[in-house]
Amino acid sequence: MEFGHTKIKKHRLTVGGCDCKALAEQFGTPLYVFDVEYAESIAKAYVEVLKREYPDFTVCYASKAFCCTGIYEILAPLGLGADVVSGGELYTALLGGMSADKIYFHGNNKTGKEIKYAIESGVGCFVVDSPRELDLISRYAKNPQNVMVRVNPGVEAHTHRFIQTTLVDSKFGFSISDGSAEQIIKSIAEYKNLHFCGIACHIGSQIFEKQPFEIAIDKTTDFIVKLNSLGIDVERLDLGGGFGIKYADGDMPLTPEAYMSNTAKYLKKTVKEKGIAAPRLIVEPGRSIVGEAGVTLYTVGAIKTIENVKTYAAVDGGMFDNPRVALYDARYTAVVADKADEQAAAKYSIAGKCCESGDVLIDGIDLPALESGDVIAVMSTGAYHYSMASNYNRNAVPPVVAVKNGKACYMVKPQTYEDIVRNDSKLDF
Repeated sequence: MEFGHTKIKKHRLTVGGCDCKALAEQFGTPLYVFDVEYAESIAKAYVEVLKREYPDFTVCYASKAFCCTGIYEILAPLGLGADVVSGGELYTALLGGMSADKIYFHGNNKTGKEIKYAIESGVGCFVVDSPRELDLISRYAKNPQNVMVRVNPGVEAHTHRFIQTTLVDSKFGFSISDGSAEQIIKSIAEYKNLHFCGIACHIGSQIFEKQPFEIAIDKTTDFIVKLNSLGIDVERLDLGGGFGIKYADGDMPLTPEAYMSNTAKYLKKTVKEKGIAAPRLIVEPGRSIVGEAGVTLYTVGAIKTIENVKTYAAVDGGMFDNPRVALYDARYTAVVADKADEQAAAKYSIAGKCCESGDVLIDGIDLPALESGDVIAVMSTGAYHYSMASNYNRNAVPPVVAVKNGKACYMVKPQTYEDIVRNDSKLDF
């Protein structure tokens, strides 16, 4: 089975031209492997289709998917901006070479410290998610500051309920239907140093269909018509991200071309029919750029068979490097790195090493007969793995190795035990 740019050569899985078993031997496991060329190809695809179909656009990389300086070094030269949701993400993006004026600062509870830092850094636009935030931005802004307002159009995308973000009951955004979005947008006129420039929404994650985005366009453009009738111009429309990727058999995501071509054409048609000025289109792919570019390598340790129940194959990683299974019941596909195309011999549950009964990465997968020391490669782990990793049980967050054209180098260096305890302090009272 091949994902992204993975290939199988003489029974061995390769990614970015590098042999996965050899990577495990060189860098150790658990190990995140990141295919630079594949991520570049997806990012370029978003840019190219919008250049053709909707030239007034910005593609903002959704930093939360995978945030380290290296990813911005890859994406900034391709013309992408970024969306960030914390001071830490902002700092990382700037250090990685992202232009501040192409950064959109999201988040439902930005702190005064974060807002001050963002303004001092020249961040391009804040996406406002609370009335309190307007006061904080105005307090620190010396020059007119662009702000957008996150709205909730009430679109129910077909995703896990924890990653649906525009349901009526959501911590994100102001509802279009109850008047709260209109109210906060009107209030922006009271601030002389704030400039309202548009609205933003995000309807969920792992979306495989075009229709939810069309519905979002219908609802947000209806809202723009209403704002225009109040004398309020809307220069930008941020439709967020949420474009799905393939994690396992049965997942059928659309290509960036299919997502963006349809969205661009539908938006052009809709604004023309409603007689409103075409806004700048902002989209925020994250997972779809980096998700399938990632592979995580683990080494098999203990193998435990419970007669007539199941066989556990324990690996040297777990929920500290991939919490998504525990959080979302996420599904994955895996292969044995040096037996990648061999016939399956048994069904295994791939268990993590954390002290939790629920630390199971894949609960039932057919694989060739496993032995201690085998290297298992789990596919599509480029998004929300490194970003969500922790030191639970004082395990080290795995390093990230970038691969391209048969070469490999660290993108994130390994943690040591000293790193884990670095900020621990002796009691002094």
